[in-house]
Amino acid sequence: MTATPAETQAPTPHGAQPVSEEDAHERVNRRWAEILQETRVAQTGVQILFGFLLSVAFTPRFGDLGAFDTSVYVLTVILGAAATGALIAPVSLHRLLTGERMKDDLVAVAGRLMVTGLVLLALTISGTVLLILHVVLPDQLAEVLAGGVLLWFALCWYALPLWLKKRAERRHGTSD
Repeated sequence: MTATPAETQAPTPHGAQPVSEEDAHERVNRRWAEILQETRVAQTGVQILFGFLLSVAFTPRFGDLGAFDTSVYVLTVILGAAATGALIAPVSLHRLLTGERMKDDLVAVAGRLMVTGLVLLALTISGTVLLILHVVLPDQLAEVLAGGVLLWFALCWYALPLWLKKRAERRHGTSD
């Protein structure tokens, strides 16, 4: 006897609508589609920021930057290039390895690349903030504010998701 759709649905917390359980193939396809969508969002931001950074070297005031600001600029450009590479890599993986029956591996690697790219993006944005604020504010204030921006990213992008995951694990009694 075949199970009805209602019988194959997973229980849901807090009165949410039941969701049909997905098989491993459906789950990896969904996760891959999510990664590609996340990549589209992140790529736009990193590409605009990277383009801005590249144009800074061609402004009249660039030659007036001191050694510290020049070092921050160079490091920030390198971080931006690395972030761009990591965040675009899932697209390359998809294009070059489609049809190779490696989607589980692609999802795992692309997920790690996305996290790496987001770390690099947070560092790039913080470096950009430091560079801009260092030009218009006293040195230490610029550094404190840029550090605050980096801390904000760490809280929003990493600490909050980890906290929510731990809370859900405690609520559901799991820790996988």
